Amino acid sequence: MFRKIAISAVSALTLMTGAAWAAGEGETTDVAFSFEGPFGSFDQHQLQRGLQVYTEVCSTCHGLKFVRIGDLAEAGGPQLPEDQVKAYAKAFPINDEASNPQFLDPASGSMRTLTPADHFPANNSMGAPDLSVMAKARKGFEGPYGLGTNQLFKGMGGPEHIYSIITGFTGQTKDTAGVTLYENKAFPGGWMGMPNTAIAAGQVTYADGTESSLENEAKDVAAFLTWAAEPKMMVRKESGFKAVLLLGLLSVLLYLTNKRLWSKVKGKKLSHQA
Repeated sequence: MFRKIAISAVSALTLMTGAAWAAGEGETTDVAFSFEGPFGSFDQHQLQRGLQVYTEVCSTCHGLKFVRIGDLAEAGGPQLPEDQVKAYAKAFPINDEASNPQFLDPASGSMRTLTPADHFPANNSMGAPDLSVMAKARKGFEGPYGLGTNQLFKGMGGPEHIYSIITGFTGQTKDTAGVTLYENKAFPGGWMGMPNTAIAAGQVTYADGTESSLENEAKDVAAFLTWAAEPKMMVRKESGFKAVLLLGLLSVLLYLTNKRLWSKVKGKKLSHQA
């Protein structure tokens, strides 16, 4: 009996840090994102909406400590105007002062305001995981026998995993070792510590008039977190496309050069054979 209680307590603690605690794969919904595929690109307006969802909802519990605030103005991302980025940084709250000593002003003894040169504050106050690289750290698709063959057609599924987590709550709860757990179809094991009210429909009001349904909010923030995990994705794709074109051109030139160099030799062999 004591052994079962101890295992349940450890499991609940692990869930509160955002990690899976039981066997079984979650259900991941395949979502069509604009940035998928070799020629896909981020939707600037979707990234801006996702930033809004993160700022107004997710940042209360989750940090984004590996992302520089100034990157919000860079091409290929949300691409906010410089003055808006400065105002955004100045207004962004530091919800977990203990995890952000670098923002402490020695003169006043209080936390200073952020600037575009700063990174987003860390936030470990609720035990929630940092979301900086979450879209790259999670995978939503596997394949039979763990071979990962589905990833060839659907990708790794990191953003789909985030989307599925947000939309996967069933409304059922249970208490384990004094901790309330929430049933989620997409979470491995089926139960997690994040409450099902953490993000809900209508929590944000989009400036562009987009409907703030749960599905739209989940898709927008998943896209934003994908950009946060790989802000240079568009540069990488462009460089890869140019490299493929260059290699293709070099292959043609090498073929023609080889044909020209060996044409006389092959001609002599044919004449001797004749």
